[in-house]
Formats: sequence, C-alpha cells, structure tokens
Amino acid sequence: MSALYAISPLDGRYASKVDALRPIMSEAGLLHHRVQVEVAWIIALSKAGFAELPAFSDAAVAYLNQVVANFGEADAQAIKDIEKTTNHDVKAVEYYLKAKMEQFGAELKAAAEFVHFACTSEDINNLSHALMLKNGREVLVSSMKQILNAISALAITHAEQPM
Repeated sequence: MSALYAISPLDGRYASKVDALRPIMSEAGLLHHRVQVEVAWIIALSKAGFAELPAFSDAAVAYLNQVVANFGEADAQAIKDIEKTTNHDVKAVEYYLKAKMEQFGAELKAAAEFVHFACTSEDINNLSHALMLKNGREVLVSSMKQILNAISALAITHAEQPM
C-alpha cells in the first residue's frame, strides 16, 4: 500500500520511526495484552482457594505463561477469526484462551469456564490499555535517552573545539 493512503503519517512516512511501538500499540498488541491480563487473572483465581478452582500445577502455570510469551501474529489472527462469529472483541479473547487451555489437558480444560470469571470487558480493556501505555512508555523513554545522549555528545564535541 502506498504511504499516500495511510490513515495517518504514523502509518505512512513515519512508519519506520514507530516500528518499535507496533507490537505494543497495534491491534495485535492490544490482543496480546488482553491475553496477558486474562492469563494473569485465571492464575490468580486458581491461587485464591476456591474449591471449584483448585490451584494450578507449576506445569499448567508455565504453559499459560508460554501462551502469553509466545503470542504472535497467528494468535492475533485466530482471535480476530473468532471475533467474526462472536461480534465481541473481549469474548473472542476468552474463547481463544479457553481453546488454548483445553489443548493443555484435563487440568486446564476443567478450569476453562473460569476464564473471564467475575470480569467485565472494561476490566480487561482498562488493564490492557494501561499495559500498552506502560510498555510504550518504555520504548519512548529509551528513544529519548538515545536522543539526549546524541545531543550531549554533540555539545561536548562543540565545547571542545577552539573558537
């Protein structure tokens, strides 16, 4: 697609300048953060002492954390495909995560109905957006430090030159 048809200059002429933010601030980034929040919630619920949801084994927790760590474009697309039938973005994440849990085996399959338990979509979205801003800030601060270091180096070089 030509940069002339970009929705904003960030997708057009400045696209290369914001590449580091793309995995964080894009639709895929939002989906990844939603999965991260849902996984953290179900793990916390499993540790809460509910008789209906026993604590997960170390292997189950490791598997769930790997679902988050290994999240990629195919996972984001799988969620978007589910959303085509649910017409609900957060519900699609819920169904995606339930399917992932069922792949692990009986322990997580039995717990799958607790995904999104006692949550609203806004609970998930608010935390996901907060994580996006936090992670995006880290990228921006790193870039700002590089700029400041470059300016400082120029200032030192300029100050050392005879007048």
